[in-house]
Amino acid sequence: MTQHVTGRLAPSPTGAQHAGNARTYLIAWLSARSQGGRVLLRIEDIDSPRVKAGAADQALEDLRWLGLDWDGDPIVQTQRMPLYKHALEELKAQELVYPCTCTRGDVERAASAPHLEHEGPAYPGICAHRSVADAARLEQSFSWRMRVGARDIGGDFVVWKSFPSRSGRREGTPAYQLAVVVDDAGLGVTEVIRGDDLVPSTPRQLLLYQTLGLGAPGFVHVPLVVGPDGRRLAKRHGDTRLSSMRQAGVRPEAIIGLLAWSCGWQPTSAPITAQALLPHFELRSIPKEPFLLTPDLLAGIGFRVV
Repeated sequence: MTQHVTGRLAPSPTGAQHAGNARTYLIAWLSARSQGGRVLLRIEDIDSPRVKAGAADQALEDLRWLGLDWDGDPIVQTQRMPLYKHALEELKAQELVYPCTCTRGDVERAASAPHLEHEGPAYPGICAHRSVADAARLEQSFSWRMRVGARDIGGDFVVWKSFPSRSGRREGTPAYQLAVVVDDAGLGVTEVIRGDDLVPSTPRQLLLYQTLGLGAPGFVHVPLVVGPDGRRLAKRHGDTRLSSMRQAGVRPEAIIGLLAWSCGWQPTSAPITAQALLPHFELRSIPKEPFLLTPDLLAGIGFRVV
């Protein structure tokens, strides 16, 4: 029996969605829809200090503008906290996590190995001697780290960011690694298509799936969109926000056409809708190298980068 395909789009409301996000969303949407599958939409809003007011609604508007629909109501991570807490308790019961009081600066000073710009150094095990019970005796803030052991997946990683609340109780939020595992397993996601900057996260998440007794989806990592300097698209490359393109009068078919051309699905960047691309979708057609988005390419669809 063929497994029903369920994909997902997972914008984070920590900033505006840009052309790089749009390319990954398009690939994920086409993959699921071309197989007759479902597409879920999840708002990843647990990183509360970085969440921008109105960014979640803006992301939904951007996706609708691009013609990327989804099934059911949007899933909001901050409404699912009991599920994440339950998963943490399972890890604590197995002594697979420990309280870590190290700051990011502590880790960077203790680690000597080179690391990726967006990843940070591997954790050197400063607090790994602690047990779960030691958390009750700590006065300072701490995080829960997963015990990786001998596995070569980049060191022990944070699964829960914890801090003392004003009332004296320790609260906190799940880290990305734990939240997405709980969500994707619980929601029946069968395929995850995302940028290749998240490749280092995959073995960590597979470990969590295994430890929690959950079925893992298939993973596909696609090359990022980069600016003229070869670094992944960001504010430093000027305004490539989807909302700015829309306000400038760019048609969604124009940006979809450009992205389709970048993925090898059509010979030119001629305007096309996402729906019309379905018969042409093929993961193998996507080039292995990053897509270089230049001001000239954006000018070709009627958008001037400022």
